[in-house]
Amino acid sequence: MNTEVLVGVLQRAVAKGATAADGYLIEERAFSASVRLGEIETVTHSRDARLSLRVFAGRASAAASTSDLSRASLERVVDEATSLAKVTAEDPHAGLPAPDELIGGVPDLDLEDASPSLSPEAKIELARQCEAAALESDSRITNSEGAEYHDSRARYVYATSHGFAQGYATTRFGISVSPVAARNGEMQRDYWYSSARKRAGLDDPATVGRTAAARAVRRLGARKVKTVEVPVVFDPETAASLLRAIAGAASGPSLYRRASFLLDRLGTKIASPAVTIVDDARITGGLGSRPFDGEGLPTRRTALVREGVLESYLLDTYCARKLGLRSTHHAARDGSGVSVSTSNLMLLPGRSTPSELIGSVERGLYVTELIGFGVNNVTGDYSRGAVGLWIENGELTYPVEEVTVAGNLLEMFQAIDGVGADLVLRDRTAAPTLRIGRMVVAGD
Repeated sequence: MNTEVLVGVLQRAVAKGATAADGYLIEERAFSASVRLGEIETVTHSRDARLSLRVFAGRASAAASTSDLSRASLERVVDEATSLAKVTAEDPHAGLPAPDELIGGVPDLDLEDASPSLSPEAKIELARQCEAAALESDSRITNSEGAEYHDSRARYVYATSHGFAQGYATTRFGISVSPVAARNGEMQRDYWYSSARKRAGLDDPATVGRTAAARAVRRLGARKVKTVEVPVVFDPETAASLLRAIAGAASGPSLYRRASFLLDRLGTKIASPAVTIVDDARITGGLGSRPFDGEGLPTRRTALVREGVLESYLLDTYCARKLGLRSTHHAARDGSGVSVSTSNLMLLPGRSTPSELIGSVERGLYVTELIGFGVNNVTGDYSRGAVGLWIENGELTYPVEEVTVAGNLLEMFQAIDGVGADLVLRDRTAAPTLRIGRMVVAGD
């Protein structure tokens, strides 16, 4: 690993007049292969490195990044960033975290697969098996938009001009497929996937294929419904998107720009008592786990919402200083600058099964896909296209499409009156099935 390269860059920045500097270096190897109807469409191997640098001249700062780690390129990046910092206006909130706040030893979170890599042919075969299972599982599956296998191996190193340098390695594996169902001239597609830190943790390709096929077939015969206000049940995939919206509003940049519906709501009730949302970067083998954040601060478990009360924001060092708070260790390195991101964000499960939540609805909508980005971060107003299944007398009856679900996120979270027991950490953000007491479903 090029730890020495990163340390050398920071030393040069100080030699050029920077009062402090930090850097983040990522080295990654990735493979992906896609097949369609059994034939290989694309195979991609990539290897790249990215170095992001931040330099300070007192309270003034500048950032730069490069994927060219040659000596000449690194020297140029350092010199340009250092010169820019010297002529940039000072910001009283800029600066590195205190050295004594940085992580000491790096814990092993079991984020790397040590097993031997498969051959490219074997990886392609996994994608083929996934697609074949989808095509064979139902006569109504007549086509496919393809299946994909991908894996990556990465190493991250963070260092400061104060002499701190730590790193960790990760792997990630994934498989997905998008089958097409047809009946009486109508076509519907859907999708399913599995991802894991270790290849052995992936779901069986055939299971992924059959699940995707069943999701596509159940959409056949979809229709609109008349506009109505009814209970809405979100499946785990769509419920997770509600958490992403809350996290975006709770992140430091949205707050200090006063562009968040959660502004000044710390310590207040923003959801029903059934709602507890945590972000836990220390889950062993978690897809979003990391031992330290983008500024070298040790990660931890943060309760964002506890029993309906907003207990914490999501902050890096700069946002925290600007808001008069403390960092929650959620810094991320995105390009050359520092941003805020979650790790393993989840809404903790309740006790109801999905069937019980659906069964409790006399008339309403079970949402299986959301379309578009109709979320207003400032007001919390929410309006997104939806696909799902109509509920009558506690039973899923017929598929629904071309409708919109609308409300306000604060009102929606306060109206959550059912939380499923089916939380599975399938991605970095996860939720169980959720029931919201009333929402507008807009159709005809």
